Amino acid sequence: MSTPILLLNCGSSSIKYQVIDADSEAVVASGIIQRIGDESGTLDHKLDGETVHVDRGFPNHARALSYLVRVFNAHGPDLDTIKAVGHRTVHGGEFFRSTVVIDDGVLERLRELSPLAPLHNPPGIAGIEAAREALPDVPHVAIFDTAFFATLPPEAYTYAIDAELAREHGIRKYGFHGTSHSYVSRKVAEVLGKDYSALNQIVCHLGNGASISAIKGGVAVDTSMGLTPLAGLVMGTRSGDVDPGMHAFLGRSLGLDLAGVDSLLNKKSGMLGLCGVTDFRDINDLINEGDKAADLAMDVYVHRLVSYIGSYLAVLGGVDVLTFTAGVGENDALVRARVLERLAPLGFLMDAEANGSRSREPRVISVPDSKVTVMVVPTNEELAMARETKAAIA
Repeated sequence: MSTPILLLNCGSSSIKYQVIDADSEAVVASGIIQRIGDESGTLDHKLDGETVHVDRGFPNHARALSYLVRVFNAHGPDLDTIKAVGHRTVHGGEFFRSTVVIDDGVLERLRELSPLAPLHNPPGIAGIEAAREALPDVPHVAIFDTAFFATLPPEAYTYAIDAELAREHGIRKYGFHGTSHSYVSRKVAEVLGKDYSALNQIVCHLGNGASISAIKGGVAVDTSMGLTPLAGLVMGTRSGDVDPGMHAFLGRSLGLDLAGVDSLLNKKSGMLGLCGVTDFRDINDLINEGDKAADLAMDVYVHRLVSYIGSYLAVLGGVDVLTFTAGVGENDALVRARVLERLAPLGFLMDAEANGSRSREPRVISVPDSKVTVMVVPTNEELAMARETKAAIA
């Protein structure tokens, strides 16, 4: 039996996609369309070990997906075999607490939620609309980044602002990267041969966007991102936590309106703002060359991460497993080493050789007598999305 599912992750100027057989969980095809809205767009389509590369402009998501259908028809796989389309959807607000099959009502509700994620939901909606037009005869499913964190207790998701105002406008902590945190935490239990509901876990999703979660007995109880994906850890271009009064200060001092402050904190801050680059390979090179700004940026990044881990250790009342995942978490041994050196007094004891090894497989990087097991687990959000989509259409 075969259940091929097309998975779409639509960003503001890109579309990442995979076709996964949800029965065998094998990747059939994958690719990315980049620079949508630019005259110099690209498409890379991978199938059977070969890559088809296309250079052309894609004025919008609808045209990009229309062209992708042509690529599928010319090079495979056969779109007639696709059983469903799964869409990564960033913000579900309080309305969507689990995966849903998309209809016109769902789309209208997503449009209403767009102010909560203005950088993410609108391109996601454009991708859904274009995909429904291109593939009208199969179910389309929305998988929400926020759904895994629907279990947060009120004391974790409530902001200390006017309660009526918060209720009226849906202002609360939602959390993001939920698909990754769910997949990784379950994979940890599988690899260790432990009962998922018996483990207290902290998962560090460290990519260009970064978040951390506290998972108690298989239930998410806290996370670093909040109403929007700006809160929490230091990220590639995002500041993470700052004094809320900074918005007014920047407005007064620089004459910025709210949109200008939002752009500054989302697009020109984080590691980019601190040292001028976002790729940790470049940051490590700069540190090795004695660049003081890069060294400080790394210290700030690690300090914020260690602070959250300590906080979640207290929230959980003890932790069994700390896991690193996503691009930086999986690949940057220096970041892991700096974090674990600071956590060593709390029982997080690193195996230096294991930490320095590179692998695409889940692995333990702590010594056998470490009080807390430390792991590196590659995330696989697309596989998690395929599983969610298969369950939704069943």
